Amino acid sequence: MILPAMLSCGKLPDPVVLEPPKEEQKEEQENDGDDNSGETDTSMPSQIKITISGKTLPVTIEDNEATKALVEALRETPITYEANDYGGFEKVGALGRSLPTSDSQITTQPGDVILYSGNQIVLFYGSNSWSYTRLGKMEYGSLDELKSFLKAGQGKISVTLSL
Repeated sequence: MILPAMLSCGKLPDPVVLEPPKEEQKEEQENDGDDNSGETDTSMPSQIKITISGKTLPVTIEDNEATKALVEALRETPITYEANDYGGFEKVGALGRSLPTSDSQITTQPGDVILYSGNQIVLFYGSNSWSYTRLGKMEYGSLDELKSFLKAGQGKISVTLSL
């Protein structure tokens, strides 16, 4: 037998790796990863967007039950609500729905996006201490730019939240 003689020399032949034809490789790459076959993306984004008067700022969101519920709602449609100045340090408005809360004592900073009473969104351009659920932080330049974006001290604004 030839096979035992080949094995006895101590070296096996290198394995042969068969590759599919180039066209099959291309087809596999096209169908790999990016195509969800109609499934929706359920991964949690790291940001949402706030739009006021045609200008948009990104918001880096927290990973909590409130933001998960908010993102699920935003997957269906953007949410627009009216917000008013309150206390000279925030814009607050009713979200039109309730979100789960995990309130804790927080001292807010400018740019904080906070859930208050489970159904109100507060956009801070100043600071306050209260028991809130933190949703995220607006990414902005200077404090003056943030105040201008939020139209601080100028009354009612329309706020749109989106993905």
